Amino acid sequence: MKKILFTLFVAGILFSCNNDDDSNTNVEITGNWKLIEVLADPGGGSGTFSSVESEKIITFKNGGIITSNGNLCDMSISSASQTSGTYSDSELNFNSPECNNPDYNYTFEQNGNILIINYPCIEPCQAKYQKE
Repeated sequence: MKKILFTLFVAGILFSCNNDDDSNTNVEITGNWKLIEVLADPGGGSGTFSSVESEKIITFKNGGIITSNGNLCDMSISSASQTSGTYSDSELNFNSPECNNPDYNYTFEQNGNILIINYPCIEPCQAKYQKE
């Protein structure tokens, strides 16, 4: 009887574990990231991300180089101007000499295949990218 209870207990623990493969925290930062959503929150806390139709791609390359077919310095969805800069995957930031303030470090956060870039605004301004 003890063996049966022990087996049921172990089986219950094993089946109650959440296998959350969707987050896949082992996704490398290097590679192409496509713009999928933006957040511009004029009220400072009530905004949500909105889907966008865009061909804007950011590419993180080995050696700390970041490039884009759009403007790295703002949240625009346009893919009409090439820009580049440098990034730090340990500091989670990048900058570009092509920005108005070339010394400003834009911060980003990565959660699996989702990357969110924070832009300087009084209210939250963010762009969400998905790994291609």
